[in-house]
Amino acid sequence: MRPFPIAQQLAVGLVLGLWASAVGAGDENEQPPISYSQSTPHNCVSKLQARLDQDELRLDYDEGQGYLRALLSALQVPVESQMLVFSKTSLQRDRISPQSPRAIYFNDEVYVGYCRSGEVLEISAVDPVLGAVFYTLEQQPAEQPRFLRQTDNCLVCHSSSRTEGVPGHLVRSLFVDAGGQPILSAGSYSVDHATPLEQRWGGWYVTGTHGSQRHLGNLIVLGKDVPRPVDNALGQNVTQLHGRFAVENYLAPHSDIVALLVLEHQTLVHNRLTKANYTARQALEYQREMNRALGEPETKRLDSTTRRLQAAADDLVEALLFVGEPKLTAPIAGTSGFAATFARAGPHDRQGRSLRDLDLRRRLFKYPCSYLIYSPAFDELPVQMRDCVWKRLWEVLNDRQNVESFAQLSKSDRQAILQILRATKPGLPADWTAAAGP
Repeated sequence: MRPFPIAQQLAVGLVLGLWASAVGAGDENEQPPISYSQSTPHNCVSKLQARLDQDELRLDYDEGQGYLRALLSALQVPVESQMLVFSKTSLQRDRISPQSPRAIYFNDEVYVGYCRSGEVLEISAVDPVLGAVFYTLEQQPAEQPRFLRQTDNCLVCHSSSRTEGVPGHLVRSLFVDAGGQPILSAGSYSVDHATPLEQRWGGWYVTGTHGSQRHLGNLIVLGKDVPRPVDNALGQNVTQLHGRFAVENYLAPHSDIVALLVLEHQTLVHNRLTKANYTARQALEYQREMNRALGEPETKRLDSTTRRLQAAADDLVEALLFVGEPKLTAPIAGTSGFAATFARAGPHDRQGRSLRDLDLRRRLFKYPCSYLIYSPAFDELPVQMRDCVWKRLWEVLNDRQNVESFAQLSKSDRQAILQILRATKPGLPADWTAAAGP
């Protein structure tokens, strides 16, 4: 390879040095082109605030749960999604215990946390550009309720290797004592759809049936040491929580097992979408700076850009297609009606099929391709990243490469996913709609 002229070597060295210096001065996500904390969010919460400011909507305050019910209604979050966590692992940890669990509700675009007698509601919105954006809403009646954006407090836990290195969402499973304190010496698990069931839901209440399969839900450790082997027989196949705490203090008496399973898939995909978004923007910015230094057109593709885009796209596709999901060995059923509420949202093809159709016998979904492929976070990926993702999905669903990690997808799975996407997903690449299928 012919060496660069001295002037170009100096220019390249200067670019690399400035780039490293900027990143070294603080978190890379706080530097351009991301500028996380300084950027203006555009998500369901910021849109709701605008409606409140313009008097298009009011949030009714309730003396029992404050703004909770009104907020869920305004954001179209189903009460059936309620899950209850009793580990002291969030902003209002002093309010949380097995006798006073924290309630979490969610839909495709937002997560809402509620603590009994808490000072604030905690909200995490999925921003198509910024990823997870965190807010609090004071639980005091106000003429003009206002969502306060949080950065430092939340990012301590929600921007780390556990969240793909981006502002994201985190589901943990821990052993918890009678006061709600995590017993960290006993270990913990970060949970997503690939986590074995027996490692999930420590510190969570779980309602639903699951046969002989085992999990750590509903387990309260007496003392500060976790007995080995762990005996959680009384925590299995629990269908009601009366007697464990005052369920009448919550919107529902459930902590639905199906909602938990969906949440754990969803948080992984949301984090991978944000990682793909950030990676593309950072790689393209680096490419522009490098090309300027070399006197090349700013859009000239660097090999490093292609590698970074492809790696992030591959990781996202693996999450979208449920790579690593363990097989269920018995049917699973929830208690709150969440499964039916979730599945109704569609969209459906002419045969009535949807990527939201649940299986719950062999695996979580009947057609294992994430419904979040319809989300704004997917649609607003930088076009270079979105092209990589569509290309990789096309290769996998048409079985163009013999990749072991996708072996769980049968031929009929791949064909059904392709057909459903062709019928329900706007903006597919031309080769998807032109081809007849596998």
